[in-house]
Amino acid sequence: MSDCRLYLITPPKIDLATFPTLLAAALDAGDVACVQLRLKDVGDDVIRRAIETLRPVVQSRDVAFILNDRPDLAAAGGCDGVHVGQEDTPYAQARKIMGRDAIVGVTCHDSRHLAMVAGEDGADYVAFGAFFDTQTKDPKARAEPEILSWWQEMMEVPCVAIGGITVENCAVLVEAGADFLAVSGGVWNHPDGPAAAVKAFNKVIAGA
Repeated sequence: MSDCRLYLITPPKIDLATFPTLLAAALDAGDVACVQLRLKDVGDDVIRRAIETLRPVVQSRDVAFILNDRPDLAAAGGCDGVHVGQEDTPYAQARKIMGRDAIVGVTCHDSRHLAMVAGEDGADYVAFGAFFDTQTKDPKARAEPEILSWWQEMMEVPCVAIGGITVENCAVLVEAGADFLAVSGGVWNHPDGPAAAVKAFNKVIAGA
């Protein structure tokens, strides 16, 4: 039985009138560890509104609510944590803003060095990827599943696999040792809908 869990990332564009219902259905369909709100190229007010609308949906189900890139808005908005990339707020600064008890995760692309630094600095998880082609963003690096196995042997800090992950291709990452599968399009664009996708992912994870 794998200990791997799902880590949902919101779609690039969200309609706050309809998305909360979709999100609730996805979360109620099976095990999800956390939800990352990821909105690019929008104003702070849009992010604040999205936090206010979506955070209660997520936290009421005992799922962690994480904001991408912005520790200042995450702390002010009552989020459980923040995810920072290599070009965003540095880890130490994000930790200072968020406090000791919050989740702070760091993007490490395909770099063993960046991951070691983040892990030793105290990051709650490191994210490797992209493992597959992704429509959500233009990946800066391509990672191989073996980096997950290497990390598991070296460090206690959990690792997240990200980038183009679908129900069809995720088993290799679970088997390689991913603690979390970060999925966006693989859930929201699933032909049978997000709830069916969450069920299908959890089935693959349980069998891997």
